[in-house]
Amino acid sequence: MAKTKTEQPSFEQFLSYFPAVELPFTLGEDTHHLFSTENKPLPGVVIGTFILPIEGEQESDEMTEFIACFQLPNTGNFHAVVYWRAELLNYQYRLVTFDTKGNLIDQKVIAGTTYDGADLTQTMAVIQEDLLIYLVSGQSQIVVEDYAAATSTANRLQLSDEGKIVEL
Repeated sequence: MAKTKTEQPSFEQFLSYFPAVELPFTLGEDTHHLFSTENKPLPGVVIGTFILPIEGEQESDEMTEFIACFQLPNTGNFHAVVYWRAELLNYQYRLVTFDTKGNLIDQKVIAGTTYDGADLTQTMAVIQEDLLIYLVSGQSQIVVEDYAAATSTANRLQLSDEGKIVEL
């Protein structure tokens, strides 16, 4: 029996997994649960065609999970999507921008939780209507169960008219 060739999904099909959200929107520690129950699961062929190529050197295995979160509204000449990537001790919300043909413009981790064996780092993001993104990160040491406010940081990002993610 001959193998049938798996058809590559179109960029429009990829975008259909990312519903638009109303801004402002906050990404917190457990926001991905909302998306995993309300959004369609990403098929392997969609992950392989659109997500894995932009992951770069970050390795993925059968335990790595991807969840389509949302698409930013009113971006003009580009598309901006957020997906969640989960692997052991590392959970990331990734913002990715594409031109209208589906070519990658830019990408950045904007929220999530990481644990390096000593420190737990958590980052939350708030995306405003003007496409300003406010990030707040905090660290704590699990062994000591001590949160030090002095280890918190705040950053601002902006999506440019061309789809670049710029740190302010």
